[in-house]
Amino acid sequence: MDAVSTQADLSDPASSAPPFGKWERMLAGRYLRAKRKHGGVAMISVIAFLGIMLAVMVLIVTMSVMNGFREVLVSRLLGVEGHAFVTVVEADPAKRAAIEDKIRAVPGVQFVSPIVEGQALATAQGQAAGAMIRGVSQEALAALFANIQANNEGRSPLIGGGDLQGFNAPDDPGVVIGSRLGGRLDAFPGGGLTLVSPQGAATPFGIAPRSKGYRVQAWFSLDVQEYDDLLVYMPIEEAKIFLGQENPEIETFEVRISDPDDVDAVRAAIVAALNDPGIRIATWKDQRASLVGALNVERSVMRLILMMIVAIAALNIISGLVMLVKNKSRDIAILRTMGATQGAVLRIFFMTGATVGFLGAMTGLILGVLFCAYIGPIQNAISAVIGFDIFPGDVYTLDTLPARLDWAEVALVAGWAFLMSMAATIPPAWRASRLDPVEALRNE
Repeated sequence: MDAVSTQADLSDPASSAPPFGKWERMLAGRYLRAKRKHGGVAMISVIAFLGIMLAVMVLIVTMSVMNGFREVLVSRLLGVEGHAFVTVVEADPAKRAAIEDKIRAVPGVQFVSPIVEGQALATAQGQAAGAMIRGVSQEALAALFANIQANNEGRSPLIGGGDLQGFNAPDDPGVVIGSRLGGRLDAFPGGGLTLVSPQGAATPFGIAPRSKGYRVQAWFSLDVQEYDDLLVYMPIEEAKIFLGQENPEIETFEVRISDPDDVDAVRAAIVAALNDPGIRIATWKDQRASLVGALNVERSVMRLILMMIVAIAALNIISGLVMLVKNKSRDIAILRTMGATQGAVLRIFFMTGATVGFLGAMTGLILGVLFCAYIGPIQNAISAVIGFDIFPGDVYTLDTLPARLDWAEVALVAGWAFLMSMAATIPPAWRASRLDPVEALRNE
């Protein structure tokens, strides 16, 4: 019985073999491994494999580095700014406190604090510069700097030997200023700084600017020029007095949440909790809409360009399969005369090309993930070989290239490469399945 079935399988390979069965996979593997002298196209297959592998690897590494830079940029911006700002119109301090408690009770909210902001002119040592006043409590400022330090590998943002002790002293309140601003004005910790606000007292001749001197408590450095060059922290009660907001009817609360990317959902929850149409809520995405939009456009365009490169690399499979079909036309004709269907021939050559694409995509995926995981040692090795630092920390304020793997994006890249490989395989496989066995044998 076994001999009879074996004879039947040899005489009619398609008689009992299911689609993509063992017989078809065996032939596809033989054609894939065939040497040049046996009619194979191993070199072209290797080139196609390397092209897909490198394209997938470069795409994964590039998108991961872009994700890393985006994460670093956003984390530094959000390390200083709140994730949402809730503005309420309420003259009663007790009701404002109740609103603050309701916001704090919303799931996802980590920290809530009143905040006062205004513009001023800072002067010291005969020099002047514009400044942004931000009034906060000492506890809120300490929590902010502690969070920045935790996200900055333990490096404190306070520099120059200053600290927050005595920041909100009633008789001698201090200010904490950005390092760039302090350097421009020669206003060092322990020295003096004069602030001039245009929002002064009313006089018969108009609004008189308010000017007051403060002690520089400390410098901070956040590695973000916008903040280091402008920002001045002062106690919130002092800021209200200095900016003429002693009895405000409008109060703004700074809100920080556990996941800044989920800020829209938290905003909806705050709106539902407060249930007051007069309350306005602005998120960091609203305030940084141009930046968020630019980052998203840059990321999308870069992904599109690199995915086109993957598609181009997959086209190498076509040339390899076309030559393979030409070299194996006699084999195809014999298979057809033995009973192989057009579908079986199509599947054989389809599996041959798709295997090259699958192996290239998987190898590129593994190499890309490993490159991102060990990007620091790789960067150091390249710098040692070429003799200079390719990513100087004093310029970029980062020790290594940031890379953050997005596994959904990695899966998308690998799937796209495999899909393009299969698409490139279909035309030559279809041509092989339509080969006329009589004409093929006649031309041999």
